[in-house]
Amino acid sequence: MRISSRSVLTATVLLTLSSCVASTKLISSWKAPDAQPLNMRGQKVAAIVVSNNQSMSRGAEVSLARAISARGAVGVPGYGIIPQEELGDAAKVQTRLESAGIAAVVIMRPVSKEKQVNYVPGASYWGGPMYGGGFYGYYGYGYASPGYLTTDTIITVETLVYDLKPNKLVWAGMSQTFNPSHLDTFITELAAAAAAELERQGLIRPQEK
Repeated sequence: MRISSRSVLTATVLLTLSSCVASTKLISSWKAPDAQPLNMRGQKVAAIVVSNNQSMSRGAEVSLARAISARGAVGVPGYGIIPQEELGDAAKVQTRLESAGIAAVVIMRPVSKEKQVNYVPGASYWGGPMYGGGFYGYYGYGYASPGYLTTDTIITVETLVYDLKPNKLVWAGMSQTFNPSHLDTFITELAAAAAAELERQGLIRPQEK
């Protein structure tokens, strides 16, 4: 398993985004054809977030581990297992994970961040008296009902689930989050979206209420 320290997302991006309510949706999903249901209850599952920003990745891994634990497994932040200087060495990472008794890995990697500008038009009533009353009549109306621009921040994240006993990728998904404003909420939403899809695919049991 190759783990890169490259990232297109920094902590500053995550923590200073718009205050709009975040919304996460899954845009693609793949399941290994022969994948068996994962029985991870009570098992250690490593939470790894790929980034070259140590502070950001640590905070994200804590949030992801918490979300994993909420579903019955024992979520373990990757930074507590793998030293920063060994992240790019697959052989050393394997040794660390095996020594820690890790049964599976959930790894997230931000792949893009983009801005989407939207125009919200003002009220328009073609043929109304404000249009037929000359320029000055329209001018006063136009300034009273202007359109405006909004900007959405869209973060695309790749999420992979590996079962380490056969050392096999069992699920992969790509998600988009609109306007994330807080790191913890952002990761929790991503984990929830991935978990819901894993449940739908029959890879994990539905969360007990």
